[in-house]
Amino acid sequence: MAPLLVVLYFGGMALWIAAYVIAQMGVREFSRGWKALDVHVNEGACLALTTLLFLTYLPSRQMTVPSYQANMIFMTLWIFIAVLASMVYGWRINDRGAYDSLATVTTMVYIPFFTYHMVLIDMTEYRLFIWIVVIAAFGQDICAYFTGYFLGKHKMAPNLSPKKTIEGAVGGLLGSSLLSMAFGMLFMKDSGLSNPALICFVLGLVGGAAGMAGDLTASMFKRKMGIKDYGNLIPGHGGIMDRFDSIIFVAPVIYYAICGLTGILNI
Repeated sequence: MAPLLVVLYFGGMALWIAAYVIAQMGVREFSRGWKALDVHVNEGACLALTTLLFLTYLPSRQMTVPSYQANMIFMTLWIFIAVLASMVYGWRINDRGAYDSLATVTTMVYIPFFTYHMVLIDMTEYRLFIWIVVIAAFGQDICAYFTGYFLGKHKMAPNLSPKKTIEGAVGGLLGSSLLSMAFGMLFMKDSGLSNPALICFVLGLVGGAAGMAGDLTASMFKRKMGIKDYGNLIPGHGGIMDRFDSIIFVAPVIYYAICGLTGILNI
């Protein structure tokens, strides 16, 4: 946890490198998981397109509205290339199946594209919101665990995650919202936003829900793949994907919520 806090504090190139490593290693772990189903991802294309996506960001440049629009245009083009490359990969029908193409495009969007939104948040003038990604993801998880442990009675998703309860989910969302609001009150008073505490509360709520969805999505893939963990890089915690499955789901939700709440989208 300490290295992550250091990366968040410095941001810029440190965050860019961390997000890039998470994306690259996540692609490798997710690709290995697909092999358990005899589905073969075009890992080389995924890694190459991950690099292409991350090379669009210059850590020394702060994002403005025009560069936001340029980023959206490029990301739309990137998604088109990712889908096209995945479809072309399936042309060799004697060697590959339709699932190989679908797994490839899923891997590209789910891992590098989602993770890249951590970098996008850092590019805005409200880069402190990158802390909300972590607070919402881990805050929801911790609060849900303890609430479910003491009060949980009703199973939320028994087929995906038998230990999760509805009471735990409510406690997790409440915890992530209040923790995020506290962050806004303490650290974003000079951000220029009219009501940073309220904005952080809303971001904590939607971010907590996204973190829960990310955790359940990872569990769904692992159960279908028949694996317990995506890797063994982190002793006791599995691989990169096992540790950051919630964060990569929260990052895009927080980014687009920021864009709406702070007016970056001009709405």
